[in-house]
Amino acid sequence: MSTSHAASRLAFAGALFTAFASAPAHAQTPSPLAEWQYSSGILLEQMFEPALPTWRIRLGPSASFQPRYDGSDRYHTLAGPSIDIRYRDRFFLSTGEGIGMNVLTGPNWRVGVAAAYDLGRRAADDLDHLHGMGNINPAPSLRLLGEYAVSKSLPIVLRADLRRNFGGDNGWIGDLGAYMPMPGSSEKFSWFAGPTMTIADSRYMNSWFGVSDVQSARSGYRQYNASAGIRSVGFGVSASYSINKHWVVSADGAFQQLVGSAAHSPITQTRASGVFNMAVNYQF
Repeated sequence: MSTSHAASRLAFAGALFTAFASAPAHAQTPSPLAEWQYSSGILLEQMFEPALPTWRIRLGPSASFQPRYDGSDRYHTLAGPSIDIRYRDRFFLSTGEGIGMNVLTGPNWRVGVAAAYDLGRRAADDLDHLHGMGNINPAPSLRLLGEYAVSKSLPIVLRADLRRNFGGDNGWIGDLGAYMPMPGSSEKFSWFAGPTMTIADSRYMNSWFGVSDVQSARSGYRQYNASAGIRSVGFGVSASYSINKHWVVSADGAFQQLVGSAAHSPITQTRASGVFNMAVNYQF
């Protein structure tokens, strides 16, 4: 390997370490942010730097500007912690992925399970549009996730994520996505981009986008049955800048387009929405 090629590999590995250093908060609240954005760079970091520290700990504050609910044309700001604690490539505690473990791992892939928490939806978040619809209660959820990186020369990461909420909407929801490092990444600055698609069952779709006869009488919306299928498609960008050895600033943006039953729901005010998230993390 040439000296210049080795240097570029080291710079790229450093960029991956920087990118992984912070994850957005509010992963458990429905948001246009793609699921891969909550853990971007983790698999690539492990592939390029196999001799990782035993513990990797990143903590800090995070704020997100996002729709009040899926389909809302009104936005609000949510603030909270950004936490990502990992023991080797096995156990993790993260605001993005929940608490869990990678049950199967390889040099360029992983399969994990985790317990998380979905914050649901409150009618009080937008009474003009959700009056009479009731709340979707917060609920614990279990998730199965898998990631596969094509190769070091073609560092595209493919990701699949399946979640089941126990309470709240009582539904199944899954995501298919992909991302890759973008040109211009360096040891100080790195960024990723990629698409995503979200699929959900009828329980989830009717909880979030359906209108029952009781809800119709209370809200004035027509009755509506939302069917299972593709809920949305989108595209995300995540970037990180390393101020020094310990401090990292990250920003995430995403666009989401509701489709199918979600797009045609009476409570959907706009099919297109976006989100912007920013975090400042201290890595130990």
